[in-house]
Amino acid sequence: MCMSIFSALVKADKAADRPAPPAGFSKLTSSEAEKAVSGNLCRCTGYRPIVDACKSFAADVDLEDLGLNCFWKKGDEPADVSKLPGYDSGAVCTFPEFLKSEIKSSVEQVNGAPVPVSDDGWYRPKSIDELHRLFQSESFDENSVKIVASNTGSGVYKDQDLHDKYIDIKEVPELSVINRSNKGVELGSVVSISKAIEVLSDGNVVFEKIADHLNKVASPFVRNTATIGGNIIMAQRLQFPSDIVTVLLAAGTTVTIQVVSKRLCLTLEEFLQQPPCDSRTLLLSIFIPYWSSDGITFETFRAAPRPLGNAVAYVNSAFLARTSVDAASRDHLIEDTCLVFGAYGTDHAIRASKVEDYLKGKTVSSTVILEAVRLLKATVKPSEGTTHPEYRISLAVSFLFTFLSSLVNNESTKVNGPNGSCSNGATNGALEHSPEKHLKFDSNDLPIRSRQEIFLTDEYKPVGKPIKKAGAEIQASGEAVYVDDIPAPKDCLYGAFIYSTHPHAHVKAINFKSSLASQKVITVITAKDIPSGGQNIGSTFPMMGDEALFADPVTEFAGQNIGVVIAETQKYAYMAAKQAIIEYSTENLQPPILTIEDAIQRNSYFQVPPFLAPKPVGDYNKGMAEADQKILSAEVKLESQYYFYMETQVALAIPDEDNCITIYSSTQIPEVTQNVVAKCLGIPFHNVRLISRRVGGGFGGKAMKAIHVSLKNN
Repeated sequence: MCMSIFSALVKADKAADRPAPPAGFSKLTSSEAEKAVSGNLCRCTGYRPIVDACKSFAADVDLEDLGLNCFWKKGDEPADVSKLPGYDSGAVCTFPEFLKSEIKSSVEQVNGAPVPVSDDGWYRPKSIDELHRLFQSESFDENSVKIVASNTGSGVYKDQDLHDKYIDIKEVPELSVINRSNKGVELGSVVSISKAIEVLSDGNVVFEKIADHLNKVASPFVRNTATIGGNIIMAQRLQFPSDIVTVLLAAGTTVTIQVVSKRLCLTLEEFLQQPPCDSRTLLLSIFIPYWSSDGITFETFRAAPRPLGNAVAYVNSAFLARTSVDAASRDHLIEDTCLVFGAYGTDHAIRASKVEDYLKGKTVSSTVILEAVRLLKATVKPSEGTTHPEYRISLAVSFLFTFLSSLVNNESTKVNGPNGSCSNGATNGALEHSPEKHLKFDSNDLPIRSRQEIFLTDEYKPVGKPIKKAGAEIQASGEAVYVDDIPAPKDCLYGAFIYSTHPHAHVKAINFKSSLASQKVITVITAKDIPSGGQNIGSTFPMMGDEALFADPVTEFAGQNIGVVIAETQKYAYMAAKQAIIEYSTENLQPPILTIEDAIQRNSYFQVPPFLAPKPVGDYNKGMAEADQKILSAEVKLESQYYFYMETQVALAIPDEDNCITIYSSTQIPEVTQNVVAKCLGIPFHNVRLISRRVGGGFGGKAMKAIHVSLKNN
């Protein structure tokens, strides 16, 4: 978040076309500040106070949103905004010169290499010809080669295996082209999404609508790096529910690909229907045709958990229609349409061809819309296993209904048209009184406003006081060292748990499928490897007993630790653990208890410790007798929790002299962790030195399970 708002501040200050801001403020707007941190999540502080702090830089911020109560106590000197710490663009730290020179020298060294040869498997060709030669090389096996540009797709699709070679195509000039003509815009496949937005924002209504929709994809720091081509390839190859593909398909986009040495130009629809691209198929560029604004209506829609930010859409759609005015009736006639729907539970975005054919040549009316909706329901069919299919279908229907309704008498649904007009009831009277004459609206502007008044007292001081957290500066600046930031000592090994996929079964054997990752495995640690005198203990809780570190000999629940894969890097360990093949046996075992109903039927109950037992409050019988409304029977089910902390579970164990060990852990209960580690290893408590400086977010999730991680590294 700090880097995102910093980048937004620097970018705004560089804008020469903006007026100078008041003293102590920047050229940044409140909307830009809020959008800068969109896509970032925070469970601790809460999102709104962080956004409020970011907006305090903006010259157009409402002073009531500045939180003056954080600086003045009630009854103290009058709150005066001029006394707040002001923003000084000249004092903003710049990128250190010595780092600039190091980066420059390393880049020059790479760029100066005459042949794209790499000892570590990373190749960076400088032309299509060099890339083609790499493809033709006998040493290249497409199953072990990965083509990357920005590699942001790894945040969505994790590598299932290692790759021998990586080809970085970001430096190929032919893939970075941006060409404008009276026919349209050509974008190279490695052009970033942010750059594409910038190019398309200065165009006709179709281009502007595409740019507007692309602003809702991912988040600013992802869009600055992620490429247009990478997004399209993910949609074609991995069935990624892409927003970009949907809007480009509706705009009549074509793509140019190269298969080995052969170049092909395909419509985007044809490209999506091709077999999944292999490593030798390269997307060179996309071409978005120019559409005359006469008689053209283009709209895009999107429904997602969050309007902006890292959230894949439930459904997205884009519609383009060409209409004309009937000379006799003066009604608007639909000449042609392109109706595209995506992300609803299909392999890729599709055109609703039957609906398009039906609408061609018709005047939009309630009867026509009803029939179009009926045809659409038969077209949009989520695949089996798609969550909430009925909801997704209803969204697609609502998008089409909204679009077709706007074509009645050519009423536009656009909030802010290219000519500044505003429709659909946004103006009440003459145009000069419309909001656009006073405020600049944008469909991506975030209208979040907030104000909170806090009355402070000294009764429970310092509880409830707006006091800055100790160490806040080094955390905000990124200088704070967490366990995972500690440099690994020499010859350090890494571990990853193998988890059970069966809730109640004997573990007979652990094997690995033949892969590059499995070849990196050094050993596998199980309960049999616990030192003599030690115990198979993973955690303990007063009055609730111990939990085993490893399943031995029977798994007790799905997700229980079976063993630990040890490898030379964390990536190798993770991949190998995922590729483990576990041989189970359920012979002579009862079926697992999976529900509360199963537990009651089989008389399986946990003994509730006294300190956790519910305390009786009031007279139950009297309360029920006097109640106006009585619930005689009810059922409530709660889903399991998923802890979502910023820093992952991590521990670093370093053997010390005299049978001692030092452990850096992100645990929330260091004293219990020390106790359990000592019991597991069979050594005295005082031989275990445990250091827990920063947890990195916990919410209880780094209490018991953090002990398992600490033990894994021993």
